[in-house]
Amino acid sequence: MARTANTFTPPVMAAFRWLEGLEFSPDHPLINVSQAAPVESPPEGLRRAIAEAAMSEGDAHLYGPVLGNDALRAELAHWWGAAYGGALEPGNVGITSGCNQAFCAAIATLCDQGDEVILPTPWYFNHKMWLDMNGVQSVPLPTGADLLPDPERAASLITSRTRAIVLVTPNNPGGVEYPAELVRALYELARERGIALIIDETYRDFDARAGAPHDLMTDPDWADTLIALYSFSKAYRLTGHRVGAMIASPARLAEAEKFLDCAAICPNQLGQIGALWGMRNLGQWLAGERAEILERRAAIHAHMPALAREGWSLMGCGAYFAYLRHPFAESSDALAPKLVREAGVLLLPGTMFTPAGDPMGARTFRVAFANVDRAGIGALAGRLAGLGWPLAPAPASA
Repeated sequence: MARTANTFTPPVMAAFRWLEGLEFSPDHPLINVSQAAPVESPPEGLRRAIAEAAMSEGDAHLYGPVLGNDALRAELAHWWGAAYGGALEPGNVGITSGCNQAFCAAIATLCDQGDEVILPTPWYFNHKMWLDMNGVQSVPLPTGADLLPDPERAASLITSRTRAIVLVTPNNPGGVEYPAELVRALYELARERGIALIIDETYRDFDARAGAPHDLMTDPDWADTLIALYSFSKAYRLTGHRVGAMIASPARLAEAEKFLDCAAICPNQLGQIGALWGMRNLGQWLAGERAEILERRAAIHAHMPALAREGWSLMGCGAYFAYLRHPFAESSDALAPKLVREAGVLLLPGTMFTPAGDPMGARTFRVAFANVDRAGIGALAGRLAGLGWPLAPAPASA
């Protein structure tokens, strides 16, 4: 059987197919909160830098280093070290074709077929898909009402085949920001057990907290355990250019280079030029982007009382996402296509982020709110609050 047959259809593509044959009127447009990706172009200065490079830099159209251009690796090492209080060198940074590829490369350096990786649930579906296609067992680490993984429960899941624990913070799909002490506890667990801790920090630029979200890189030997992943896509609207990063030990990056050379040979040259220009010139602009995301997060909270009166609850909210528990009798995977047809809302059911049969998946939805303004969030809340669908039975009292 082909390895691709071991996993599911890409969830966002599956959700887009629910739109086929449907039309939405101007006075009741589709509210699309299904995908966490900027829909606007990068700022003009960044676009101009890419355009000028395309015209004047011949090397921008050729193969570059497999692990990325030296200038961008050095800039990210300097920035990441300053932000996290650690001593990083350019040799700790590999540039990848997006953050998803950084995860794929990390797994390639860690796992053989039959190995295990612990994923807190709800999980990021592309992580699960890649493990499936590589014969690596995803070990679910269920989270509770706060969507935070429990280190003791994680410890109970580690076996001789475990190679890593994977975290996403701020979380996709849950939106929660993992407390620094929780990240530290999972790091210490991984170090004690001789496995890796992979932290996907795609949304770190939109963390509501001031300062570093964890202190792991203050440890001189952090790279023996930690693999950090990053994306330039969300920060600088470079989704189409595919630029991400893997931050790890030089020895691990040497292993990742083998995978990357076979997958894409080198990351996009023009995208790297844009990312470097953005890091050097768009600090104030990015602060404004973060402030806007925090405003939209506040709007989600502001509209929750009306939703709560209809039985909804907010399990997590932050960066690009809100994770909602619905009050209805049917499962979220049946309700999500129905929401498109009856309410003009496209979102993803929790079943796309959990193992088959997981009760949390059936009761939840992910809302990707980064591309919906405050008025749109208000309209979304109104449509969800106005659904007249049959409710789930109330839980029996103890």
